Amino acid sequence: MNERLHAVLAQRGVSPESLADVCEVDPKTVSRWLGGRVPHRRHRFRAAQHLCVEETVLWPVAPPHTGRPDIGPGSGLFRTYQNRASVPRDMWLQLLAGAREQICVLVFSGTFFAQSNPDVAKMLSERAAAGVRVRLCFGNPGGQAVAVRGREEGIGDTLSAKIRASLTYYRPLPPEPGCEVRLHDTTLYASLFRYDDDLLVNPHVWGQPASANPILHLKRADTSGWFDSYARSFEAVWAGARPWTPGEEGTTAHG
Repeated sequence: MNERLHAVLAQRGVSPESLADVCEVDPKTVSRWLGGRVPHRRHRFRAAQHLCVEETVLWPVAPPHTGRPDIGPGSGLFRTYQNRASVPRDMWLQLLAGAREQICVLVFSGTFFAQSNPDVAKMLSERAAAGVRVRLCFGNPGGQAVAVRGREEGIGDTLSAKIRASLTYYRPLPPEPGCEVRLHDTTLYASLFRYDDDLLVNPHVWGQPASANPILHLKRADTSGWFDSYARSFEAVWAGARPWTPGEEGTTAHG
């Protein structure tokens, strides 16, 4: 069963019959899609466009194109975005809501992650209650790596303050079963946002805020691809990070 397609249809208030009309197919065909069959490429595009989501949100693993040459370790790259603002907000929400196994976030402050979705802590808690492992890893606001990054961006202690402000959104999570929040003190070459087999990578360019840099949307293809390389880097940073206790980092004045 395609649970993601079911969920998006319900959220958009679109009936299977209506989607069938848009895609110019029989309603029975849409029923097969809901049952797990992957549509033809033109139908995937039209359905995703009508529902205002990324095609890979609805069908994470599309059938391989026959005759397509093997492009090696880059085969996990599905799409690129010019900057973080170019990623549709709905896609962030759909990936989060559609996760079934794990959600992993590695950032310095990740302020946008909460500010663009005030219900993010509630959604993460709900995912954890459904059996999803939730791991969030933020920069240690008092650590050396954050201080260096702040100097490189020319914002001084502002990055540390942003981290403290961001953490306030996640105070309810540590006590929840299945939710973990840690602080790292490592050089961060990219921010990572993993939802099962979807991974959004936000590379860091020296002297620029992460928001100004590209986003790579990766899907897990095989263990030699980019996806697993970034996934292993998350695990390495996570292993060296320390658990965060709400309130331990003090407070930040904000209007």
